[in-house]
Amino acid sequence: MATGESQQGPGFIGIRFCDECNNMLYPKEDKEARVLLYSCRNCEFSKQADNSCVYVNKILHKVDELTHIVADVVADPTLPRTDEHPCPKCQTRNAVFFQAQSRRGEEEMRLYYVCCEAKCLHRWTEYA
Repeated sequence: MATGESQQGPGFIGIRFCDECNNMLYPKEDKEARVLLYSCRNCEFSKQADNSCVYVNKILHKVDELTHIVADVVADPTLPRTDEHPCPKCQTRNAVFFQAQSRRGEEEMRLYYVCCEAKCLHRWTEYA
């Protein structure tokens, strides 16, 4: 981790403005001093960057736990089956179910269902 960066990230990364004319500052390299500067394109104002990060692209992706359930579980003879919970997609009343703890440890146990209809194989969950 570069100096000046916290565990949360590099600090402020955004648009910076010129102290002289209030136009936008652009990142620019000072090759002789080997430092990053923010320079105005309208006047001669420039200032040294407080960190070397110019752009941050944060991608937040929430993983759906149901995508990790393999549809092949319908062929597992050791798993219980139910006809009391119709598939929300095709309304077939035949599903395999099992209980597992959520990936987020603080949540309760969940019941996971997989539709046994070969053309459907829809997966859904209900809290236990």
